[in-house]
Amino acid sequence: MRTAEIGQRFLTFFEERGHDVVPSASLLYNDPTLLFVNAGMVPFKNYLMGVEPAPWQRATSIQKCVRTLDIDEVGRTTRHGTFFQMLGNFSFGDYFKTDAIEWAWELVTGPTSEGGLGFDPAKIWVTVLGPGFHPDYPDGDVEARRTWLKVGVPAEHIQGRSLADNYWHMGVPGPGGPCSEIYVDRGPQFGPDGGPEADEDRYMEIWNLVFMQNERGEGIGKGNFEIVGELPKKNIDTGLGIERVACILQGVDNVYETDLLRPVIDVAEELTGATYGDKASQEDNIRFRVVADHSRTGMMLILDGVTPGNEGRGYILRRLLRRIIRSAKLLGAKGATMERFMNTVMDTMTPSYPEIADNRERILRVAINEEKAFLKTLESGTKLFDEAVDDLRSTHRAKTQKVLSGDKAFELHDTYGFPIDLTLEMAQEAGLDVDMEGFNAAMGEQRRRAKADNQAKKHGHTDLSLYRDWV
Repeated sequence: MRTAEIGQRFLTFFEERGHDVVPSASLLYNDPTLLFVNAGMVPFKNYLMGVEPAPWQRATSIQKCVRTLDIDEVGRTTRHGTFFQMLGNFSFGDYFKTDAIEWAWELVTGPTSEGGLGFDPAKIWVTVLGPGFHPDYPDGDVEARRTWLKVGVPAEHIQGRSLADNYWHMGVPGPGGPCSEIYVDRGPQFGPDGGPEADEDRYMEIWNLVFMQNERGEGIGKGNFEIVGELPKKNIDTGLGIERVACILQGVDNVYETDLLRPVIDVAEELTGATYGDKASQEDNIRFRVVADHSRTGMMLILDGVTPGNEGRGYILRRLLRRIIRSAKLLGAKGATMERFMNTVMDTMTPSYPEIADNRERILRVAINEEKAFLKTLESGTKLFDEAVDDLRSTHRAKTQKVLSGDKAFELHDTYGFPIDLTLEMAQEAGLDVDMEGFNAAMGEQRRRAKADNQAKKHGHTDLSLYRDWV
């Protein structure tokens, strides 16, 4: 089942059950606390918190999301991606726990011929808030457990977990409530028996149902807080990861090999001459996945109006695009690759986001211009980095000295435009650390000189003696 079809089945299912279909908000949602939308509930946050009345009683959406904390984990695990799509159904004071669970079970295990996703019920495991973790829930989330038993989940496939795992809140006083997560057993080849408690690679989480019913009081951490009381209106907030569902339904090992990203890997193989998969090194497989993941994320950010820059959102985009370029070079690419990568990922994503077609030329222009600029930087900066590493290893300190100097890291940044993230990444690959204290000191000194120079320009006077000599 293709990813776009999974999303459409989800929306249709909930639309048939009285939900308004709400288009995805921009990744640049107007929330001062966020760089990018990072969860499906973000556009609905004020409604769920009761800050303003919701325009609908029930809603469903496919929200595009970006999480930047996972950039360095991309390709190293089967689950991390910087861009993902979150399917959700929401109730604003309307239906609650029982309906949410019954509908989730119906969609997940329903036959594909009837609009369901067709998972084998015997492979489904769920978690609920377990007993003994909070005085207000001495027996755990009894209602959720009872409902899962009612729909047909065997007791041994329902695991009770702690507040850290199965109680949602924002980390500060406000709305919260227990949650229930749905997992699919991918088989013994992915890990040991024992359900999600034993192994979350074998038992992959696909859907989290949040039952927002309490007002959380003061406290510290995920599990040490008081519950003030019940919310006047109970809400439902769910999130199903479409990439994870596609991974399982398409029978591939990880999210980088689904129909949305595998075509980019195929193009990368063609352009580099390298091979992806079991016969490749771990390092090369990671690079292929970086190219695929970052190509899609970069394209979606450009679509929503981000341009490469040196700070904020622009810096994130620049870092992603430069990691694509460098990964392709390390795989063996001899020339420019960005146009092919961007065209491929736009082809895979346009069925879900038709607006890509109208922005195709702009997206290509932004990405290709960044590639042209960085290829020059990469060549000269890499040569300096390699010389610094060779020099470090050739000295008498080679056996103990494993730190690239802060001055050298600053020279890469200041002279060659190497962002410190790239230097850190290259150093890690070479088995080195970077003297960040020295780098930060050099950066601070540069800022001090720049500030002093700027002040001199504002308050100083131009030396006119040279001109007088000509008069």
